[in-house]
Amino acid sequence: MTTHPSPPTQGTSASDGARTLALSRRLFVYRPGLFVFNLVMWTAVHASPALLTLAVSGVFRHLEEADRLRLAGAAGQGADPLILAAGASVGWFAFVRVSRFGLFYGAFRAWIELWYTLDALVRRNLLAYLLRARGSRRLPDTPAEAVSRFRDDVDDVAGYTEVWVDGAGMLLYTAVAVGLMAAVDPLITLLVCAPLLLMVLFVQRLSPVIRSYRRRMREATARVTDFIGETFGAVSAVKLAAREEGMVAHLRALGDVRKQAALRDVLLTELIRGVNTNMVNIAVGLVLLMGASRIRGGMMDVADFVLFIGLLPRLTGTMGFFGDAIARHRRTGVSYERMHRLLQDAPETQPVEHHPLYLHGELPPAPARPGAGPLRELRVEGLGAHHPGGAGVSDVGFTLRRGEFVVVTGRIGSGKTTLVRALLGLMPQDAGRTFWNGEVVDDPATFFVPPRSAYTAQIPNLFSSALRENVLSGADGAELGRAVRLAQLGPDLAGLGAGLDTEVGARGVKLSGGQVQRAAVARMLAQGADLLVFDDVSSALDARTEAALWDGLFGELDATCLVVSHRRAALTRADRILVMAGGRVADEGTLSELLERSAEMRALWEGEVGAEEVGAEATGTGAARAE
Repeated sequence: MTTHPSPPTQGTSASDGARTLALSRRLFVYRPGLFVFNLVMWTAVHASPALLTLAVSGVFRHLEEADRLRLAGAAGQGADPLILAAGASVGWFAFVRVSRFGLFYGAFRAWIELWYTLDALVRRNLLAYLLRARGSRRLPDTPAEAVSRFRDDVDDVAGYTEVWVDGAGMLLYTAVAVGLMAAVDPLITLLVCAPLLLMVLFVQRLSPVIRSYRRRMREATARVTDFIGETFGAVSAVKLAAREEGMVAHLRALGDVRKQAALRDVLLTELIRGVNTNMVNIAVGLVLLMGASRIRGGMMDVADFVLFIGLLPRLTGTMGFFGDAIARHRRTGVSYERMHRLLQDAPETQPVEHHPLYLHGELPPAPARPGAGPLRELRVEGLGAHHPGGAGVSDVGFTLRRGEFVVVTGRIGSGKTTLVRALLGLMPQDAGRTFWNGEVVDDPATFFVPPRSAYTAQIPNLFSSALRENVLSGADGAELGRAVRLAQLGPDLAGLGAGLDTEVGARGVKLSGGQVQRAAVARMLAQGADLLVFDDVSSALDARTEAALWDGLFGELDATCLVVSHRRAALTRADRILVMAGGRVADEGTLSELLERSAEMRALWEGEVGAEEVGAEATGTGAARAE
């Protein structure tokens, strides 16, 4: 049973920060060797500029001392060795400079591998839990919002590693730079560092605003993405209703809201970075003003001044990095919150759990399918399930035996689809028990999968790949030919150009409605499942194709079928019929029994027959006109 999502709790900043640190630490140790290697390499990259500055300062110091000796008339007593020392400092500068290029290349390669490894791990954990966790999965928000969390929030979490990889080198550089500068002039060092420290404290105070702006921007982006997806799926309906202008106006309104939210988020981030960057100019100005006066007074020599000027820009940039790191820490906390809401009842550490990724080398063989004895009897007792709005089914019970063809029928809204989805664990059950061969099914969501059962939805989903891949979906290719034939898809292959290798496009857009449904049926039949569950898959099929579909199933397969349908071809073949009304099974029996005693069944039958006669008449008229 799924725990319904609850709004994220608003904890204190301290607890949120501690949670973010704990989760990130768990993520970093997934590849400890790679993480430590990145730490060492980037520490060397960020700390090496201090060595470069020392080398440049040494050149000026040696040259200045040599000039002093020449002016004192002691050129032969030490000036030449000082010139050589200055040359050595230049050589050291060149060596460090060239070495830093090599360090940067190696560090960048290591960083890319670390980033995308952690990125892949978090995405793998999110998807694995949604697909394999016990209980039904119902997305707490729209599919577009879920995509946003897989894309943007995962990127934020993996990118947060950069703060820690760079932070060690930045911290070391700061300690070295402040130490060297304080040794030369503590007062100037204090005046330079004080505004930067105040900036870090200012960013810390802005943390709640940063979190709020980032959350609003992500939510607004998801609303725009979701509306675009719905629009693509309803193009025909929009055109028929002549509502193009209204759709565009609504999209524009959503875009304006997103623009405002994104502007606030980006402007705040850039404001912080801009202030940090301008601190460089202020600090350099202070050093120039105070350093010039001290050089005139003899309290600072040129080498010390060069040391200050060389260390200062990177020092101020480093201080700005720490301010930005605080903001990124808060945004990462928001990303963890959003991912936890997507996973609903998952452990808090689920996104950062350690699992093999197989990014290099051969993939391991696919896991074996769950074993189960052949279906003899499926019994449902007191099944209840309801949608958030209140509609659903209550106290449903029935028995399905091996080889039976049981049809669930009823008016629109009677609960037919809800019944089969709740039975299979595709939505949460409120009550009831299900027995497979007399044993209780504890978790329908993980139990009712191939080879036990296979399901085709009322509106099937195809992937943007070849038809062959959509039909197989990981199943053994030995069943492909029979599955295509039994699904009555064979005659269509010649018209598809590349046959089974035809790319079906996004959601099967290159196929007709009937072809999409038959492809979904073929996919189900390729799984070799004992129980076949159809949810009105024949709605886009003509009567002849539907009859051939059912004849083929029982002619070649020992099929046990639970079929949601109101079509005559299914009702006449049914061993038993469940008549749904008001979310309950109003009656059950054979077609002849129900037509004799059930007014509801007679109304459904007469409506179906009338509809088929009208359809046949229309088909005949169309054929006559064509002739």
